[in-house]
Amino acid sequence: MDLIRQGFNIAVTPKHTKWICPLLLLADTALCGVVVWKIPYTEIDWKAYMQQVSQYVSGERDYVKLHGDTGPLVYPAAHVYIYRLLHYLTDSGQDIRLAQYMFVGLYLTTLALVMQCYGQANAPPYVFPLLILSKRMHSIFMLRLFNDGFAVFFLFLAIYCYQRRLWTVGSLAYSFGLGVKMSLLLALPAVGMVLWQGMGRDRALRQAMLMGQMQVLLGYPFLAANPRSYLFRAFEFSRQFLFKWTVNWRFVGEETFLSRSFSISLLAAHATLLVASLNTRWLKPMNASLPGSIRNLLTPPPAQEQAKIERRVTPDYILTTILTAVIIGCLCARSLHYQFYTYIAWSTPFLLWRSGMHPVLMYAIWAAQEWAWNVYPSTNASSLVVVATLAVTVLSVWLGTGGRIDNQPAESGPKRDG
Repeated sequence: MDLIRQGFNIAVTPKHTKWICPLLLLADTALCGVVVWKIPYTEIDWKAYMQQVSQYVSGERDYVKLHGDTGPLVYPAAHVYIYRLLHYLTDSGQDIRLAQYMFVGLYLTTLALVMQCYGQANAPPYVFPLLILSKRMHSIFMLRLFNDGFAVFFLFLAIYCYQRRLWTVGSLAYSFGLGVKMSLLLALPAVGMVLWQGMGRDRALRQAMLMGQMQVLLGYPFLAANPRSYLFRAFEFSRQFLFKWTVNWRFVGEETFLSRSFSISLLAAHATLLVASLNTRWLKPMNASLPGSIRNLLTPPPAQEQAKIERRVTPDYILTTILTAVIIGCLCARSLHYQFYTYIAWSTPFLLWRSGMHPVLMYAIWAAQEWAWNVYPSTNASSLVVVATLAVTVLSVWLGTGGRIDNQPAESGPKRDG
């Protein structure tokens, strides 16, 4: 009984994460080695990335003319620079095994960042095993070499910097991640709320300008060559979605999936959920509703009141708010592909715990989600489970965060800046 009691105490006490996380990272390092050594690499987009980069190396700067076997280049400029480096290091993309080991390093570094973010928010040790058990996550990073791994790395780097109140470093990290893949736009509403309340209106606006300047700087070689081409390709919001590749909404049928009414309904649901979260959850540090926050936007509060608001922007609030925005976006996305699991797999464990859910139920939902994302090709049943687990996560975290926000000041104080 003493051993059981001690084990339970370790599982629920956040201070034990300091030694549990290194053990989990060590175990996952060994697992990554086995994955690369034993499981065959699967070619999907790597060859196309290398072909597109080869054209960039040859001097092409018009985005419309950058093509690979899978089609045109549809990612922003930071993607090109990252894969240009990989192109150089892997003998023009020929050394696949070396590339896989580089992605092992990316995976483990990102995992360590995620654990740090969870730790800053006082997540208990029993949540952390869920971060290393995903078969699909190992596949996305090490067997597919997708660019989503880099995007999610910069997302969690930004979150960690915000939690440490390194605002400028966090904003640069977020903007660079957005320059890898525009999927990170899903987090933008929450990032705006975090910066506004964590820094005040004027300083937050400067952060927004900095992010915009980062995008211009990253895209400058292509904007100078053909601005319309770059903006249309890198940030193409009108992209057509193919039913055969969808992981989430297959169960509604192809006719409904492709219909304009379905697309508009999802956009409306996305907007509604964001407004509801904003009005009832994300403005808690300000202790205001949406109309009251607009008044604060037009007329910022006095310095003393702003300092109180900043102290309420805790690491827990930052992680909860940004990950909630990401999951809401994934729930309302018309088409999720398998690589989108990078944004989901390391978000839902924290949000399910944050909702106050019983650990057994939390593990059951995680298992259902993991099963659904490992069904290939997706089926009506698996896609229904994908949507259901996302919906349960959004609803449960909304219900579980209805109380007052923790008023404890962040460890590093409200004034620190990067």
